[in-house]
Amino acid sequence: MKFGVVIFPSKKLQDLVNSYRKRYDPHYALIPPHLTLKNAFEASEEDAVQFADKLRKIAGHHHVFSLKTSKISSFQPVNNVIYIKVDPTEALTELHTEINHELNVQKLEYSFVPHITIGQKLSNDEHSDVYGSLRMTKVNHEETVDRFHLLYQLENGSWTVYETFRLGRES
Repeated sequence: MKFGVVIFPSKKLQDLVNSYRKRYDPHYALIPPHLTLKNAFEASEEDAVQFADKLRKIAGHHHVFSLKTSKISSFQPVNNVIYIKVDPTEALTELHTEINHELNVQKLEYSFVPHITIGQKLSNDEHSDVYGSLRMTKVNHEETVDRFHLLYQLENGSWTVYETFRLGRES
């Protein structure tokens, strides 16, 4: 079974992201807009119970923090992903680091670049056209993050919440 850990932004930011994703992201129908804290990984349901316990403790160690977006960027030439850049903060980076340390089930493929994907799996020409028209777009948005989620993937490829963890509260 596949699991992952994400932050879902506010409805306002999700609506903005989805205005792009429905055209440029084939995963649009599988998962809402999100900021990935732990990439998808394979684990059993028994493991998920232990992961949830660890994540509950981690959430208790971290305070609510501010999430700010600023611009549209791309991971090209590594891959043709277009995203809304989330400004890295100490609180966000520490949360990501602790989650990945505690749920040490895979090596990190890339360094942590906080982002919300708006387009992926684009051909080189599509990427060039779309990114060329969007890259000067300012996306100045700020909101408060008070929770993160452990997700699991269903047989149809969509993702759903296994458990939600509120920051700053030991349950």
